[in-house]
Amino acid sequence: MPAKLRYGVLACLLLVGITGLSLGLYELLRDARFELPSTFLSVATWMLFGFLVLLILRYIGLLWFSYLNHLERDDAEPTSLPPVTILVPAYNEGAVIQGSIRSLLQLDYPRYEILVIDDGSKDDTTVKASVYAGDHGRATVRVITKPNGGKARALNTGISQATSEFILCMDGDSALHPQTLRRAIRHFQNPATGAVAGSVKVVNRTNLLSSLQALEYIEGLNMVRAAQGFFRLVNIIPGPIGIFRKSALQKVGGYDHDTFAEDCDLTLKLLIEGWQVNYEPGAIAYTEAPEQMLDLLKQRYRWTRGILQAISKHKRRLVDPRGGFGVTFTLWYMIFEGILWPSMNVFGNVLFVFIAARYGTALPLVLWWAQLTVLDLAAALYCVVVEEESLLLVPYAIFYRAFFALTIDVAKLFATFEELFKLRMDWGKLERIGRI
Repeated sequence: MPAKLRYGVLACLLLVGITGLSLGLYELLRDARFELPSTFLSVATWMLFGFLVLLILRYIGLLWFSYLNHLERDDAEPTSLPPVTILVPAYNEGAVIQGSIRSLLQLDYPRYEILVIDDGSKDDTTVKASVYAGDHGRATVRVITKPNGGKARALNTGISQATSEFILCMDGDSALHPQTLRRAIRHFQNPATGAVAGSVKVVNRTNLLSSLQALEYIEGLNMVRAAQGFFRLVNIIPGPIGIFRKSALQKVGGYDHDTFAEDCDLTLKLLIEGWQVNYEPGAIAYTEAPEQMLDLLKQRYRWTRGILQAISKHKRRLVDPRGGFGVTFTLWYMIFEGILWPSMNVFGNVLFVFIAARYGTALPLVLWWAQLTVLDLAAALYCVVVEEESLLLVPYAIFYRAFFALTIDVAKLFATFEELFKLRMDWGKLERIGRI
């Protein structure tokens, strides 16, 4: 049996096991003799059990459709390699901008231009980027400076000055794999394709926190995009790596600056307009993840509020599927991921901690943690093998469920409440360490 198929079968067996654990938790709660109000216990039991069923269906669906998308992969050389413009918006990226440009100059592609847009940086970003300005054979580097106006405006400036029909947008703190353009451009042979989301991987796996994010990006983000890519309905093109058809960007008006998740907002606009959004695992961007907990929480706080803002902008599509059922389903799935899942995870942990403290039994809490951990281990094993990553990442799934996921979910809930009450927030740019 081929290795990939063997690990896929193992992942499915683990999912079967989690079903038994879920039934065990349900029976334990149903038959418990806790002195809780019967109505409360009944409602809580059914809520958590229903949530676990949804989670199992989610994991099975993601694993299956990501595998189908993997089988669809075509490694044949594209029939044409048109010029591409690479946009690098940069604000105070002096610590990493040269590393990003150097990675771009090493791309294996016949002709492309690199357009660095300095968005009013207060450091030496322009000076460091300008060192590479000029012709480099296959690539040409241009540096543009503009007053600070935010990432969305910087990208729109780049789009207006791009000389190619195909545009790659990335972050100033990212580096690209040499085969990225060749792997991504082949999807645009289909005229219905408006954009391609790439794969994002953490480059600075220097401590437990950044290693957990490395696993999270592979399992929690790339696996989801791979499954969505089977339907050409990727819902968030990541900031570090997105390739677009310029005419599609112009048709939807480019990036808007009224959310803190301009990438998510743009992706939804493309889907609503009828464009297909694909996923290409071979188009890889290496990014620098936060290495301190406070920086990570600030990042996830901004992501959550930005995604909720994007959903709110397009909320009419939640109940109006005339633009396509796929878009409506995508929006509801985003609500599940962004609100329901964090809420139920926090609720489950609080409930079982209370039961442990009040009635002296920690078994429900242990079972709850075990079920979610087995799900994470199954998905991690599959994703690590498919993406040819190190198997040493798989055990991090235990630590991921032990404290990382719950901490992030609490931050998401705070962000949700603050977005609900429209509390003011800032962009909260992270300080770069310079790992690129």
